[in-house]
Amino acid sequence: MGKIFGTDGIRGAANRYPMNAEIAFGVGQSIAYLFKKNKHRAHVIIGKDTRISGYMLESSLEAGITSMGGYAYLVGVLTTPGIAFITQSMRADAGIVISASHNYFEDNGLKIFGRDGFKLSDAEEEQIEDLILNNKLSELLPTAGGMGKATRIDDVHGRYIVFLKNTFPRNLSMEGMKIVLDTAHGAAYKVAPAAFFELGAEVEVIHNTPDGVNINDQCGSQHTESLRKKVVETGAAIGLAFDGDGDRLIAVDEKGKEITGDQLLIICANMLKKEGRMKNDFLVTTVMSNLGLRLACKKYGFRHHASPVGDRYVLEDMLRLGAVIGGEDSGHMIFLDHHTTGDGILAAMQLVAAMAQSGKPLSELACQMEIFPQKLINVPVACRPEIVSLGKVAAAVKQAERELADEGRVLVRYSGTENVCRVMVEAPSNELAQKHCQNIADAVKSEIGKF
Repeated sequence: MGKIFGTDGIRGAANRYPMNAEIAFGVGQSIAYLFKKNKHRAHVIIGKDTRISGYMLESSLEAGITSMGGYAYLVGVLTTPGIAFITQSMRADAGIVISASHNYFEDNGLKIFGRDGFKLSDAEEEQIEDLILNNKLSELLPTAGGMGKATRIDDVHGRYIVFLKNTFPRNLSMEGMKIVLDTAHGAAYKVAPAAFFELGAEVEVIHNTPDGVNINDQCGSQHTESLRKKVVETGAAIGLAFDGDGDRLIAVDEKGKEITGDQLLIICANMLKKEGRMKNDFLVTTVMSNLGLRLACKKYGFRHHASPVGDRYVLEDMLRLGAVIGGEDSGHMIFLDHHTTGDGILAAMQLVAAMAQSGKPLSELACQMEIFPQKLINVPVACRPEIVSLGKVAAAVKQAERELADEGRVLVRYSGTENVCRVMVEAPSNELAQKHCQNIADAVKSEIGKF
């Protein structure tokens, strides 16, 4: 029990440590304590996605905040980037999102934003862990007269929708464009359709009836099969799939083909460059981006930087390098001219703007980047030793790199949010990518696989 936070907040099986009521209560208390100043009480926004465990965690956070004298503002179901926006808009001291992103309903998580709309720093997360794990909170509690209050706020959807619409260029229009949205039975199920409808699009929505347990279940950004089918059936211009908390986007073109996050980044970067808004000509992605993205950056004159996996690292490097666009192949896209964090709906707005601006279908825009064959295998693991210490794995990696030489790439890393080892291989052909990826994955299974 030495650490609570992972690479993207706190995440785990709902109703089990660390995603239980006790830790959520402690997080609420810690936030209320750390963000109070003199006589100022901490004002904290609480939002959630549609998981059934969100009710328990919401109540626990509310109790923790108010017990420490803070004011809790409950906004209900809203996307993660929506909470970041509302936290800034209301000038709150912090915003907490209850969500496990693209995971299934059995998991849940907590993501925390500061008053500036950015996620907490490592140092701030360590302060929260110290207060909780070292049992310091009970001695900091105020008397009954110093306790706080909780309030429900009902108009946040409208505020966020207006914000999203304002990111779409006023000189462009969605009128007459048929768009299919897959909201993954998640946090975007209300705001995404409303935003596109209000901009004039002809909207059809699938997977928008959350029941607490169907979030991300064979739908959304991780599973686009039904979206691809619906786009072709309806003759739509584009399909847009979000994940459970609405911070990532995967698109489907008019032919029913899935377009990768890397391709979306190149499309939007080219749009920004043509408009003179590509600050420093810098595109920031991660080490997981396809080799084709790097070649496209050279072709179009972009400076490229590869960050460690995780949107927080992409954001840190964007701020350091002065970039305005960055993201991950998984569909996290950050447009710093508009927002402080990855926003799937906002990214979708920019993608549709690129289509409207160019007058070209998405299938043609996607050709701006050639995709190298890539194979990814996630191996459940029982432990997480240094990859270089695993003899069989190191040997398999060395063999793959020797055979692929400059025409491929191998990446083996542990997930920051799940107990899996991710094995990724890019190669000139699908057969080579599959062969080497499977060999390495088998080596991982034999040494540290979870059975």
